Amino acid sequence: MKPRVLEGDTVNASRLLAKRRESRRQLEQIFAQPNVVNVIHYSCESFYDDKPTSPRITSIAVRNVGSRQTTSFSIHQVAERSGVDLTQIEATYDELEGEMLREFYNFLRTHQNHKWVHWSMRDINYGFPALEHRYQVLGGTDPVTLPDADLFDISAKLIDIYGPQYAPHPRQESLMRLNNISDQHFLSGKEEADAFTRRAYVQLHQSTLRKVDVIHNIAERELSGMLRTRLGWWQRNGSSVTGLVEAVTDTWVYKVLGFIGIVASIASWARPGSGS
Repeated sequence: MKPRVLEGDTVNASRLLAKRRESRRQLEQIFAQPNVVNVIHYSCESFYDDKPTSPRITSIAVRNVGSRQTTSFSIHQVAERSGVDLTQIEATYDELEGEMLREFYNFLRTHQNHKWVHWSMRDINYGFPALEHRYQVLGGTDPVTLPDADLFDISAKLIDIYGPQYAPHPRQESLMRLNNISDQHFLSGKEEADAFTRRAYVQLHQSTLRKVDVIHNIAERELSGMLRTRLGWWQRNGSSVTGLVEAVTDTWVYKVLGFIGIVASIASWARPGSGS
């Protein structure tokens, strides 16, 4: 093997490990104050349908990591409180969605010092910009724009940590299977959109609630080092000697053994006659 190839492999492994450490450091830093950390997910109409308007937001769930309590917002809940007949709900979708988003942004306004953990809520197609856009389309004039520093995309961070091959697409569902996380009430994005079309509002709402639980579960498993992926140890830690050494020295076992060695050295030095 040419030295240049080995050197390149070593550099790539070192970069991967550096990116992993930084992503895990960020995760640890965020979860160090669980009472000001929220996991968020929302469901919407299909954005693959050929429609002239942006997808309607159908339900939103926010779970506080510290209390594990979930606050939810949904079109059908607003309808029920307003006395709207759910069998005739389509005629007032705009008004109901607008009120739901007003309630959501009022909630955001009182939680602006919080961190927000999410799964791929990154752009106008699906993400915080899409929520803000729908709110403004429906007459909202005072949306709360969260700073990027307060947003943590766990799906992107897992790619930083393990690389894109850590789980087959769709990755969230794959991680659920790999880690034996229950899929009760869980619907795919397409199934959620279909549920809204069928007016299966309770089923849709249960899926939204379930997904914040799943995202929270995945984040906690990664934080504890217990998240299972489809990658082997060698794939996760780089295929070079440098990657192997750095990965081993980065483990808690290595650090504990190092601490024991330091204690043993101090004890040996402190014994009578050790320094004579």
